[in-house]
Amino acid sequence: MSKQRVVIFSGGELHPKYIQELQPGDFIIGADKGALFLIRHGIKPDLAVGDFDSISSQELEYVRSKAGKIVECDPIDKNLTDTELAFEMAIREQPEFILLIGGTGTRMDHTLANVQMLNRGLQHHISCAMMDRNNYITMTGSRLEVQDRGYKYVSLLPMTPEVTGITLEGFQYPLTNATLKIGESLGISNVLLSSIGLVSVEGGLLLVIQSND
Repeated sequence: MSKQRVVIFSGGELHPKYIQELQPGDFIIGADKGALFLIRHGIKPDLAVGDFDSISSQELEYVRSKAGKIVECDPIDKNLTDTELAFEMAIREQPEFILLIGGTGTRMDHTLANVQMLNRGLQHHISCAMMDRNNYITMTGSRLEVQDRGYKYVSLLPMTPEVTGITLEGFQYPLTNATLKIGESLGISNVLLSSIGLVSVEGGLLLVIQSND
């Protein structure tokens, strides 16, 4: 039986308020120091993964003693980042939804790689999102309900050379059968008019970012 949600805590920007995002029944994965963060806040991850080069040997022993299961890899001889390894394991759980927390931070290369991973979820017919204190990021190639999560803006960015047939309902600036190309800013800083807006896409992949300043 597939799981409803998998929540990954990675090693980027983390805050205690993110613990509130967890729901009963979530399968929880801690990637590298994300696992330590969870345990220190009273949450036992079902799975801890990574090379754990961001924590001390004593902290790693603590994680080993508290995690439900741990998968360790060599920090040099590996092809995946800790977050991607956690994401791959999340996909294996066949959930309906994957939420990545701690996937953004000071490393822009890691942040962009994590954003691109959202497409991996779509390829497996799994809805995915990333969040931090200022952003909630998801991706669609078909139809998406955008819920009011307390963010001020909703921006649309192409993830393929162009995205066609974009139609927006319930937004301050509607679109009908529009096309966005990479490098264009037409989709930046829209606003929801009610609790839910609808985004429809006919071709390509569209990044939907809810954000605050």
